[in-house]
Amino acid sequence: MSQLVECVPNFSEGKNQEVIDAISGAIAQTPGCVLLDVDAGPSTNRTVYTFVGPPACVVEGALNAARTASRLIDMSRHRGEHPRMGALDVCPFVPVRGVSMDECVLCAQTFGQRLAEELVVPVYLYGEAARMDSRRTLSAIRAGEYEALPKKLEQAEGAPDFGPSSFVPSWGATVTGARKFLIAFNINLLSTKEQAHRIALNLREQGRGKDQPGLLKKVQGMGWYLDEKNLAQVSTNLLDFEVTALHTVYEETCREARELNLPVVGSQLVGLVPLKALLDAAAFYCKKENLFILEEAHRIRLVVNRLGLDSLSPFNPKERIIEYLVPDSGPERSLGDKSLRAFVDEVGARSAAPGGGSVAAAAAAMSPLPQGAALGSMVGLMTYGRRQFQPLDATMRRLIPPFREASAKLTALVDADAEAFAACLEAMRLPKNTPEEKDRRTAALQEGLRRAVSVPLTLAETVASLWPALQELAQYGNLACRSDLQVAAKALEMGVFGAYFNVLVNLRDITDEAFKDQIHHRASSLLQEAKTQAALVLDRLEARQQ
Repeated sequence: MSQLVECVPNFSEGKNQEVIDAISGAIAQTPGCVLLDVDAGPSTNRTVYTFVGPPACVVEGALNAARTASRLIDMSRHRGEHPRMGALDVCPFVPVRGVSMDECVLCAQTFGQRLAEELVVPVYLYGEAARMDSRRTLSAIRAGEYEALPKKLEQAEGAPDFGPSSFVPSWGATVTGARKFLIAFNINLLSTKEQAHRIALNLREQGRGKDQPGLLKKVQGMGWYLDEKNLAQVSTNLLDFEVTALHTVYEETCREARELNLPVVGSQLVGLVPLKALLDAAAFYCKKENLFILEEAHRIRLVVNRLGLDSLSPFNPKERIIEYLVPDSGPERSLGDKSLRAFVDEVGARSAAPGGGSVAAAAAAMSPLPQGAALGSMVGLMTYGRRQFQPLDATMRRLIPPFREASAKLTALVDADAEAFAACLEAMRLPKNTPEEKDRRTAALQEGLRRAVSVPLTLAETVASLWPALQELAQYGNLACRSDLQVAAKALEMGVFGAYFNVLVNLRDITDEAFKDQIHHRASSLLQEAKTQAALVLDRLEARQQ
């Protein structure tokens, strides 16, 4: 799947397992759709489904689910803790891979129009798909909920974007749109519903109204009580976790709870979570507590523990982290994810990409452990935590992370180089029949060439940042790993050699002479530094052996 959209429809049924399973089946049986998660809540009487697929497929999957719900859910009988106004209450489309936000807006528009026409129900657009500012937020559209719909639909300002301005008791209304990845995150309290809601009002961006805004940007929140768990929750939606992070919401909730002398007893993620959100939280707690944790699995485990994500039910990362669930195989798979044999076969094929730039990036990143860390990281880890090298622990904690970060960056450059070359080819295929077309083609080609230069130059700059750490490892690292450091030095040097020649070949057709001179000088300097530094590493290791 080169293009991947996430769809997260929320249906107003969380108790009847037959209905929940029927909707699941409707999604899973849609060609091209992969159902990733079904999260049902009895108290909220709501089920959140998460599935992915190419744009056209997820629209069909959402429609199939809605058709099933229209036969099985009667909103006139619905009761639950969660705000709602429809059988299919909200259906957002989220870009995951190879898809723009504009394409997700088109998904929402297509879905909304077809849903309204087929089921003859009112449909509203929100988020990036909203046609008016007053409808950008879900809470604004859903104000008054299902019970307020009859009067709302009678007013001009309450007219839906698609479908009739008439009340359909069995369905209510649906909101659809496009947005960034939303994280539904609930913090558990041993408190009353009212106390939890008081904390939510203090934290959510909306606060208590225009004159009393809350503390956290891009956060929605409310308090409720879960009878089946015998506890309250501060229920939040993180609209942009890179603005306000998971750990920020949790820590601020804990602070507010302490002021009320209330205990926080863990938290709950509803649906799926991006890997980066958990790794950001791990970085926070590692820094806060001065912890040295490198492996991704261990960092996730730390976050599960610190946030209490397994307090209500087991938290299995393989089932809850979207990157671990999304299919990533087939002909569209990235070069960095291919096996060594597959990568070599693709380099050797009758195709200009992947070529020397991708191989140079792979060479610099290579010599990996099975875990994917670079040899420099391996030598540091073979020194760190061992009794005979205990005085060097602080040094190794400083030296190891740069190698791991650079290894990930260099691996990503394998694909980046091939993509840059593809952009140049695309520019060369542009028409050149008129002066205007020639100008556009020339500008696109020059931009493509600059990008093609920037990738190998970034590679060489990344390697340059590693030489000081590699020199220290050669001086102090476990001497049993001497050959590993020697290979690492030559692999990095070879990566810079490859980068240098790829810079030169792409500079040749760039017309900006000042830019060419500047880049050529920098690439030459990095190549000379690589030769010198690699030789110093080898000399230092040789001296220690004697």
